[in-house]
Amino acid sequence: MPELPEVETTRRGIQPHLVGETILYAIVRNSCLRWSVSQEIYKISNQPVLSVQRRAKYLLLELLYGWIIIHLGMSGSLRILPKEQPAAKHDHIDLVISNDKLLRYTDPRRFGAWLWSTNLASSKVLAHLGPEPLSNDFNWDYFYEKSRHKLIVVKKFLMDNKVVVGIGNIYASESLFIAGILPYRPTGSLSEEESQLLVATIKALLIRSIEKGGTTLRDFLQSNGKPGFFAQELQVYRRADDPCYSCGTKIIHSKHGQRSTFWCPNCQH
Repeated sequence: MPELPEVETTRRGIQPHLVGETILYAIVRNSCLRWSVSQEIYKISNQPVLSVQRRAKYLLLELLYGWIIIHLGMSGSLRILPKEQPAAKHDHIDLVISNDKLLRYTDPRRFGAWLWSTNLASSKVLAHLGPEPLSNDFNWDYFYEKSRHKLIVVKKFLMDNKVVVGIGNIYASESLFIAGILPYRPTGSLSEEESQLLVATIKALLIRSIEKGGTTLRDFLQSNGKPGFFAQELQVYRRADDPCYSCGTKIIHSKHGQRSTFWCPNCQH
């Protein structure tokens, strides 16, 4: 599933083609996504695009009378294409734009979402989200206080969107490795120093991944159709039984709550 860097990469890719332009109309070929495509999207006509924003893993297209909320799901992607580009099997939604281009949503697994809102604060998918990891609200003081007396393992804690948004399996595993923290440690056992290091590591890792266009392991493509290149820098994720780049110990892989976890038993404590 695309995580925060991949969604932010997509946002940056589509923004120049949308802001200041007008969505002439929408074409919905298949409304059966994770939730049914909101009816308001079918009716979009001559709506200027005021901004393209991101909240957690959701893309937010600000129009004159409301917001389109897009989630890429497990395999979704957005691309800017010529208006005449024929649709393929999994091309479910087009927004036809005034610059003779279109924004095309492709999703083989159909686990994404296209929703409409006139008030983001009351949106059912956004209302209960925690702070953005790259914001000042996510700092080590916040993390340390939030984690006190918590028995939940630290990797799962990082992936709780009520604690902090946008950190999925890849970046939780990578951040914990770089910070030298075992993924199965109780969150409440982290010291102030460890909390400070982990928060700083998360921020630096996400920024680096965004600079590289995100991580492509299977489905993710940037809006220009190119893969993300951060996969070449992964230290532990999907490297089970390979030697650790730091110490040579074999990387361990296990599953917890149906999610794969990778770590080095020598470098992480």
